[in-house]
Amino acid sequence: MTTRKHIHEEVFDADPETVFALLHTPSAIREWWGASHVIVNPKPGGVWVGLWGEEDLPDFITAGRMSVFDPPKRIVFSDFEYFARSGSLRFAANLTSEFTVNSIGPGKTSLQVVQDGFPVDCAADEFYAGCEVGWRDTFAGIRRYLSQL
Repeated sequence: MTTRKHIHEEVFDADPETVFALLHTPSAIREWWGASHVIVNPKPGGVWVGLWGEEDLPDFITAGRMSVFDPPKRIVFSDFEYFARSGSLRFAANLTSEFTVNSIGPGKTSLQVVQDGFPVDCAADEFYAGCEVGWRDTFAGIRRYLSQL
């Protein structure tokens, strides 16, 4: 299947260890992503689950496996499952999200995400566009979170 991907990268005023930690620390994820509940087992093969809304009646859940966990440089999420109270995805996809953390100087770190596996089928267009906006919003949340440390 032909797929498409998003690539988003920004530079943050933080060291690589801090940036990497915010990707797998539940309390940090709740802050920068606005999730109500987060469960993370930070290790190769570990799980990452985020929930939005009430615990017993969530609006949205996303879960994935950390197929690569290489502190403080790289995490690859795969085997995603999505739940939305509004309904399931209207397409089949094998999505992955790869986060790469690179020091670019004292106190400066680049964070890049590559989200891949979106079908080119028009049934995925709305979700694809939403994820593009979502990454900009997510990185803005990371920036706000880091500014409060």
